[in-house]
Amino acid sequence: MDDRGHALSGRVLVTGGTRGIGRAISLRFARAGASVTANYLRNQKAAEALKAVAEQEGLPIELCRADLTSAEGLAQIVKAIRDTREPLSGLVHCAATGVHRPLADLTTRHFDWTFALNVRAFFELVQALSDQFSNRSSIVAVSSIGGTRALPSYTLVGASKGALESLARHLAVELAPRGIRVNILAPGSVETDAWDAIPDREERLATAVRRTPIGRLVTAEEVASAAQFLCSEAASGIVGQTLIVDGGSAIVG
Repeated sequence: MDDRGHALSGRVLVTGGTRGIGRAISLRFARAGASVTANYLRNQKAAEALKAVAEQEGLPIELCRADLTSAEGLAQIVKAIRDTREPLSGLVHCAATGVHRPLADLTTRHFDWTFALNVRAFFELVQALSDQFSNRSSIVAVSSIGGTRALPSYTLVGASKGALESLARHLAVELAPRGIRVNILAPGSVETDAWDAIPDREERLATAVRRTPIGRLVTAEEVASAAQFLCSEAASGIVGQTLIVDGGSAIVG
């Protein structure tokens, strides 16, 4: 898809917006006409790399380092959005975390940590920024195939993604009368550095390729194209739905 295929405008907040899928979304949205606030926390090198690309291409991307699981971080990012004095036309929640371990090795600390960013932060951001969203704005919760399918050592991440999807559907119904659309984007396997923390990385990636009808993994750019579509006027009638971008792997038995 051409970046100009579904033009965007206004300010868009992309959480986890400097790495992997989030980085691809930040770049695509900025190239399509939106002003982007890309949130991140730890990886300063990735943030600086995104900033360098933005400066080279003259893209309107601003970085905001903030911990979305803390009250201070939430206040910081809300202030950053308000200070732009631009209508908030979109929010894409890409930020995610979690541990990939079997049940016996999981703790309540792992549970709280995973759900704090993957679910609670999304809820708190939407609530805190509620008065900033413009009419006909769009919110996208980035989930995963693991939100509906059981995957090895994915218990807490998958459960959090399932909760995220349910939350997004309820928000979709409540916010639609205000002209705010909420949808879910569920990528299949995408080879990013997030896979570095997954056991048996190479074996599982190879299995994912074999299970995908198109014969390869989908790319971060393809997922970003889908996010752009959901945030554009072309998707104005789509509310509370889940768009799966997985090359067809979910329909293979």
